[in-house]
Amino acid sequence: MEFSCKDFKVGKCRGQKLVDGETMPLVLQPPEADKADVGSLVLALKTNKDWFEKLIIKNSAVLLRGFDVKDAQDFNDIVEAFGWEDIRYVGPAPRTHVYKRVWTANEGPLSEFIYYHHEMVLIKEFPKKLLLFCEVPPPEGGETPFVPSFRVTERMLKEFPEAIEEIDAKGLNYTFTALSKDDTSSMRGRGWEDAFGTSDRAEAERRAKALGMDMEWLPNGGVKTILGPRSLTKVFEGRKGRRMWFNTVVGMHGKELSSACLADGTEIPEKVVKRCEEIIEEESIQFKWEKGDVLFFDNLALLHGRRPAKPPRRVLVATCK
Repeated sequence: MEFSCKDFKVGKCRGQKLVDGETMPLVLQPPEADKADVGSLVLALKTNKDWFEKLIIKNSAVLLRGFDVKDAQDFNDIVEAFGWEDIRYVGPAPRTHVYKRVWTANEGPLSEFIYYHHEMVLIKEFPKKLLLFCEVPPPEGGETPFVPSFRVTERMLKEFPEAIEEIDAKGLNYTFTALSKDDTSSMRGRGWEDAFGTSDRAEAERRAKALGMDMEWLPNGGVKTILGPRSLTKVFEGRKGRRMWFNTVVGMHGKELSSACLADGTEIPEKVVKRCEEIIEEESIQFKWEKGDVLFFDNLALLHGRRPAKPPRRVLVATCK
């Protein structure tokens, strides 16, 4: 699909890359100075909804820059322009509801690096699209780098063909431990009561089961969640048959609160995990925020993370089916 739309013009940003013939992120700007207001943007998105959705799948990341997007209400108007169904976030990141479909991104310490991941990758129903809005760009750091997932699979298969096929065939089991209440001193500090929207253990177990996880209650009031088996890679319709690195092995393997191993209980070779971490970083696209940016991710095609930052930094998020 060639780019052609009178309501947008193509721009550039620092850090963008050409990956398999596609620009990531593709930058779209107002076609004229008098079309930079949010009302004009929302109208343009509604008018070109199908075209824009195809563009997200084609380029994996699309950045709206130069529009006068000021706050959560403006951002919510953009989210709702498409009519995409909302999906509630389930995961360890502490977040706060801001306005309608808009939440804060991970509220863990800005000094910590949030490792690359597909949003809600381990849950049975995960968002197809992830929308981010930069309300306050950090004075230093705080990038949201992202990685074309298929490139990780390609390179891992080239270096470890037998190990990767074995892991994918057997599947993966994951565990994660959460406290009862939120702990915003940790980037993985979301408590199970907040995560499942209830303080009733039986109801939490029911909701966990619906999401494809088991629970083991701990003496301190916390819970260990057990997920699996999960695949190592996935192929999604309409994405050139690309085999996505749709897992969180590096982010959870051997960590204090989490683990990742083969479904039969055997350990993943340490050298495989270490090399994967290096490849992911090598393939990353280091996108830098500007105030008012709105970034659309194809969650089925991209891993994303967060670089450490100096405060203040405020990025808001919406997740869509």
